Parts: sequence; C-alpha cells; structure tokens
Amino acid sequence: MLFPFLSTPSGLSEWFCDDVNSRGELFTFFWDGSEESAKLIGKKKDKYVRFRWTSAEEEGEKTYFEFRIDVDELTSDASLMIVDFAEEAEVEESKLLWDSQVHDLLRVIGS
Repeated sequence: MLFPFLSTPSGLSEWFCDDVNSRGELFTFFWDGSEESAKLIGKKKDKYVRFRWTSAEEEGEKTYFEFRIDVDELTSDASLMIVDFAEEAEVEESKLLWDSQVHDLLRVIGS
C-alpha cells in the first residue's frame, strides 16, 4: 500500500508536493509556483525508489534521495527510511522538512 505513494506521480502529489508530472524516468515536482526535476535512478517494487535532482546531475554530483521500505520479518511492521544529502549547515532544516513531509504522508495513508 505504501509503495505507490513513493513511486507514482499521483501518490507523490498526495504528500510530497503540490503536483507531479512524469515522462518516463523524468519527474517534475511542483511546489507553490516553483518546480524541480529529478531523474528516477533506481526502483524495486515494494522495496525502494531513488531519485537524483537534475540540477545535481548537471553539476556531476552523485547525490540522491531515496525512499526505502523495510519490513520486519517477525512483526510485519513497515518502516520508511529516507536517505537525502544536505550541506552540513542545512542538516537540521532538512530533518525538519522530512519530518513534516512524513507527517503528511501518515495523514494521507490514515496512520
């Protein structure tokens, strides 16, 4: 149930941004009149999805952001792991942003 919210334009637009357009592996995210594009660089159904911002790719950076679902074998509890790269001075701000985004996701999926 969680994976479509992390990997599809309609799912991502429910919690991550205002709207998403995609053309193959290129996703364009829209927030309050601004937009940012990312390339889908990895995906395994029900496991993870990984994107790289096109601006980072153009600058030769190997950074990415990833949504990974880990399921505990004993309890079947699912955990969402988010990997993102930030400048040292922006780490706390990034954590707060992701906390807010995940809160929105939990609200959307009814948890």
